[in-house]
Amino acid sequence: MSDSDPQGIPAPEGRADLIDTDYEIGQDNIETSIGPFGLDIHNPVFLISGLTIVAFVFYTLALPEQAGRAFSASFDFVTQRFDWFFLSAGNIFVLFCLMLIVTPLGKVRLGGAEATPDYSYVGWFAMLFAAGMGIGLMFYGVAEPMTHFSSAMGGIASEGGVRTDWAPLGGAAGNEADAVRLGMAATIYHWGLHPWAIYAIVALALALFSYNKGLPLTIRSAFYPLLGERVWGWWGHVIDTLAVFATLFGLATSLGFGATQANAGLNELFGLPVGPTTEVLLISGITAIALISVLRGLDGGVKVLSEINMGLAFLLLAFVLIVGPTLAILTGFLDYLLAYVQYLPSLSNPVGREDVNFLQGWTSFYWAWWISWSPFVGMFIARVSRGRSVREFIIAVLLVPSLVCVLWMSVFGGTAIQQVIQDGYTAAQDAPLELKLFKMLDMLPLTAITSLVGIVLVIVFFVTSSDSGSLVIDTITAGGKVDAPVPQRVFWCIFEGAVAIVLLLSAGGLASLQSMVISTGLPFTLVLLVMCYAIWKGLRAERRA
Repeated sequence: MSDSDPQGIPAPEGRADLIDTDYEIGQDNIETSIGPFGLDIHNPVFLISGLTIVAFVFYTLALPEQAGRAFSASFDFVTQRFDWFFLSAGNIFVLFCLMLIVTPLGKVRLGGAEATPDYSYVGWFAMLFAAGMGIGLMFYGVAEPMTHFSSAMGGIASEGGVRTDWAPLGGAAGNEADAVRLGMAATIYHWGLHPWAIYAIVALALALFSYNKGLPLTIRSAFYPLLGERVWGWWGHVIDTLAVFATLFGLATSLGFGATQANAGLNELFGLPVGPTTEVLLISGITAIALISVLRGLDGGVKVLSEINMGLAFLLLAFVLIVGPTLAILTGFLDYLLAYVQYLPSLSNPVGREDVNFLQGWTSFYWAWWISWSPFVGMFIARVSRGRSVREFIIAVLLVPSLVCVLWMSVFGGTAIQQVIQDGYTAAQDAPLELKLFKMLDMLPLTAITSLVGIVLVIVFFVTSSDSGSLVIDTITAGGKVDAPVPQRVFWCIFEGAVAIVLLLSAGGLASLQSMVISTGLPFTLVLLVMCYAIWKGLRAERRA
């Protein structure tokens, strides 16, 4: 690669004169200073983000009531004032991805024209799905379809603290068939094209500017076409720091949901007390397991656990499909996809909405959550996608995981809904969100075994998310290095658990987790919108090269 491409984006090799003194880019990507305790400190991103999170932990522990009120006020302000912004941004991401598929820019190959894929299609597809939504699928697989179905049946209903008004989507009060289609369409909307488009944007930016431009594997690199050499200074530090905050609080939210669901399942099976003490012990214990995984490294830790988890998840999915209402699930899968297409214009409309509780309590939160996870998931997807064309990449990232998510929701959510309609069994419908999965499994054979498998899945998803998330945050704070010292990953792994614990202990509990992911997701949404323009500019440069 020459010193610069036609658009002026330099290759790092031999260009130390273009960058901030905190960097020395060479064959080892980025050299950074080794600080106390063996930490590979990338000043000032590591220090600013690390110290801010330490201060946040102490503040929330010292003043939990005050912190809870502050988190609640933050959630209300962001969702009420910026709900239109989250929805509009999500639509832009989907349209931008579709545009890349149909334009000549889709021919650009990640890694250069001669690059070949590192993985087969089967292996690549498996990793794309494994990257995404493990704990979320376990927590919401039954809870969300059932909640929306119940809300649609009543026109206006309240469940899990979220009041939903379905009137703008046509309503379905009293009509079971319409309520099922509407509830599943809303669920698919939150787990389909829009979240995976968010992941695709970050993954494509990281892959393009790392593999094709030779820049470090960190968020700031995507902004070189816009900021030039300033990306190595404070502009870049701010971008990477926002990415750290977004990722950390997105992971903490997932860990909080995982702890509450594991607690509920253990109570259901073994009578373990439900409450903050048990949840703190669960998070602490599982974080300790994640630390062991960190110390064992990627191949001996997270890779092994991920393979175990994917196998267990497939077995549980197959079991529910076979012993549940199989025909209704399989026919419903296609019907739910059609319902999703039918209701998509109304669900994605950012203006004139009357269903503000659904819009703010569900969709705005989800979009902020996916955006917070995007550096984490995007970096993983980027690392396994070298050699794919942009068109091939976007189609795979948008469609394959989306269809798997639809299948998962159809099997678990569809089974719970059919239990209500066919058998009059309402325990899953009436249960709290974190218990709905286990109440659905109560109606199937081998309840104790399947419930235990569900708990194990939640815990192992917890461990792999914590381990992988600490690696991604570590990479960002080390300026793109993928081989930073282990003590640094240990630091981030511990603080992911600490943040989840202090947010659960604050006055708001799970609501505090949602508040922080919304608050950090808002500024990072702006980063992703600008990233779209940077991708377009970078791809045009590749086409001209």
